[in-house]
Amino acid sequence: MAQYSLSEIKTRRDIRQWLDFPAKLYKGDKYYVRPLDKEVEQVFDRKQNKLFRHGDAARFLLKNEKGKIVGRIAVFYDEKTSATYEKEENGQRTGGCGFFDCIDDQEAANILFDTAKKWLEERGFEAMDGPVNFGDRDYFWGCLVDGFTDPIYNMPYNYPYYSKLFENYGFKDYFKQLTYRREMTVGGFDPILHEKAKRVYGNPDYTFEIIDKRQIDRYADDFLTIYNKAWGVIPGTTKLSRQHAVNLLNQLKPVLDPRLMHFAYYKGEPVAFFLMMIDLNQIYKGLNGKDHFFNKLRIFWRAKVARVCDRAISLVFGVVPEHRSKGLEAGLICSLEAQAVKRRFKYKDLQLNWIGDFNPPMLKIAESAGAKLYKTHITYRYLFDRNKPFTRAKLQGVKNKDKSNNNT
Repeated sequence: MAQYSLSEIKTRRDIRQWLDFPAKLYKGDKYYVRPLDKEVEQVFDRKQNKLFRHGDAARFLLKNEKGKIVGRIAVFYDEKTSATYEKEENGQRTGGCGFFDCIDDQEAANILFDTAKKWLEERGFEAMDGPVNFGDRDYFWGCLVDGFTDPIYNMPYNYPYYSKLFENYGFKDYFKQLTYRREMTVGGFDPILHEKAKRVYGNPDYTFEIIDKRQIDRYADDFLTIYNKAWGVIPGTTKLSRQHAVNLLNQLKPVLDPRLMHFAYYKGEPVAFFLMMIDLNQIYKGLNGKDHFFNKLRIFWRAKVARVCDRAISLVFGVVPEHRSKGLEAGLICSLEAQAVKRRFKYKDLQLNWIGDFNPPMLKIAESAGAKLYKTHITYRYLFDRNKPFTRAKLQGVKNKDKSNNNT
C-alpha cells in the first residue's frame, strides 16, 4: 500500500504546483489542451468570483512517499445553489468538488474524495457533485466518459479511467452532458425544422437578428432577460446579475463573431437566443496555460491573422417558457444556416455541447439539425447518507407525468 500525504493549498508555490500538475499528468497526450492559468485562478479569486459571497472553497494536493504530486482536487459550496437542490425531490444540501486530477490509483482518488466529503460535512452538507465548477456550468464541468478526442474550449478532457475512480468510490450518474457534432454545410436539416422556421419567420411579431458589437450593452441586457427566465429556474443554476452578463459579453468581444450570435424578439422584447463562439482551444493549444506577452502575440496571430479556428461551439441556447414550442428553436438554427451560405463563413465543424440529458426538447433540436452524438460527459453525485434514495436530475420541458428520470 502506497504512502500518501495530503496538503491544503496555502502559498504561491502551492498554487503553482496545483496548476501545473495536470500538464505533467497528461504529458504526451496529443489531445490535452491546458486551459489558461488565469481562467482557472479566476474561479478561486475571492474578489472576482461572486459565489464567495455566499460560499467558500479549498484546494488540496496529494503526494506520494517520494514527494511527487499524484493528485489534486478542489471542494466548494454556494448556499444559493445548494438551496435550489434542497427543493428537489429527495433533496439535500449539496456542495461540489472539481478540478480533480489523479493517477490511476483508487486509493489515491479515495483520499481526495474523502477529503472533499469531510470538508463539506463539517459545514453541514449532505452530498457533493463532481467534477463540477465553482461557477458557471459551462466551464470545467463533467467527467468525460465517451469521445476521447480533441476537447473543445471550456469542456473537460480527462483519461478514460477517471469514471472508474468516481464510480468505485460511490458516485452515481446525476445527469449526462451530451455533445452533438455536424459538418457546417448547408442542408442536412430535418425538413420539419425548415417548415417550423418558415412559420415563425412568417409571423411579423417575431424578428431575428445577429449581434452588433457596437451595441454590446443592449445585447447584455437582452441576454440577461432571456437567461434568467429560461435557465435561472433550473436546480443548480442561479440567476445572473447585469454586471455578470456585461462582463461575459465584453470578455468575449475580442474573439466574438457576430454571425454566431443569434437573438429572437417578440414585438421587440427579447425571447430567445442561440449563442456560439469560436473554439478557443484551437488557439490555446501549445501555450501551456500561459498568457505572457509572447503568447498574447501568438493568440492574436492565430485568431486574427492566420485565422486557425474552423470550429464553432455552442455557448448557450435558451427560449423563455411562454414562447417555447412556437418554432423559435428552429428559427434560430436556420438563422445560423443562413449565415453559413454567405461568403467568408469559415467554420467547417459545428459542435452543440453541454446538452443535458434532462432536456429532451434540446436533444431533439440537435438531432433535427443533423448533428450526431459525439461526446458524453457525466455529472456525478455522491450522497453522504448511503441509505438515502438517489434521484437523478429532473427532466425539463416535458409534461409532469413524464418527469421521472430513473430514480434509484
